[in-house]
Amino acid sequence: MKRNLLTLLLALPVLTLFAQNVREPKGQAEWSKPYQPFRIAGNLYYVGTYDLASYLIVTPQGNILINTGLASSESQIKKNIQTLGFKLSDTKILLTTQAHFDHLGAMAAIKKQTKAKFYVDEGDKEVVLDGGKSDYAFGTKVSSFAPVAIDKVLHDGDIISLGGMDLKMLHHPGHTKGSCSFLFDVKDGAKTYKVLIANFPSIVTEKKFSEVTKYPDIANDYAYTLISLKQQSFDLWLASHASQFGLHEKHKPGDAYNPAAFKDYDGYRKAVKYWEDAYNAKIAKE
Repeated sequence: MKRNLLTLLLALPVLTLFAQNVREPKGQAEWSKPYQPFRIAGNLYYVGTYDLASYLIVTPQGNILINTGLASSESQIKKNIQTLGFKLSDTKILLTTQAHFDHLGAMAAIKKQTKAKFYVDEGDKEVVLDGGKSDYAFGTKVSSFAPVAIDKVLHDGDIISLGGMDLKMLHHPGHTKGSCSFLFDVKDGAKTYKVLIANFPSIVTEKKFSEVTKYPDIANDYAYTLISLKQQSFDLWLASHASQFGLHEKHKPGDAYNPAAFKDYDGYRKAVKYWEDAYNAKIAKE
């Protein structure tokens, strides 16, 4: 997210959701704006909003849903999945790239509705369970999303398997303590694409890293993630936000099926460098 999320959250009013102890900050208009779902490659589909990316992986043994956007996005995601000819109720595994309200706001509701298993990176376990209260940057006494029950805690390199699909979780901390990316192969006819869903290490704290007492390893974690992202090998790449991987330049509603639109190696390198430059600039001020 190229806009500073902390500034955004402080500047905007909040909505009361689910109960009086859960308040979800309002996000940018593009976060809740509907977007036509489409097939990315093989059994991988985009089912998110205009900017908050949600991905559906369809298998013979049920489906995997990655990210759920805002709490208000629940109905949109369900509609998008149905538009593609699938059922939300067939979701068996739920994943997220980061424990912030804009990526798992609807997770608790969708988990309850589908009875799917929710897996999360170990670093985000506490934040997920308390609805964001313990978040190092945005935590308050009030939850920013409904807490989610965790069925499995994941660690770097763990494999999530379902219906012939094997997703490798990559621990990419910094943005949150348990931010992560996913790497997996998608079969598309005679072709096989290696897909990376990258969670970029955007910097959300306005404090110096040395002042973030709730996250003493934050500087080292950002550095580790940047190195790891630069080492990844893939055919197609996506991200947590549509704007981060140029979705709207690569695909417009009604476009013909074209997995190659998401190769864009140069775009990936530029995106990683953007956040690396931001990190280095912050370090220089320490």
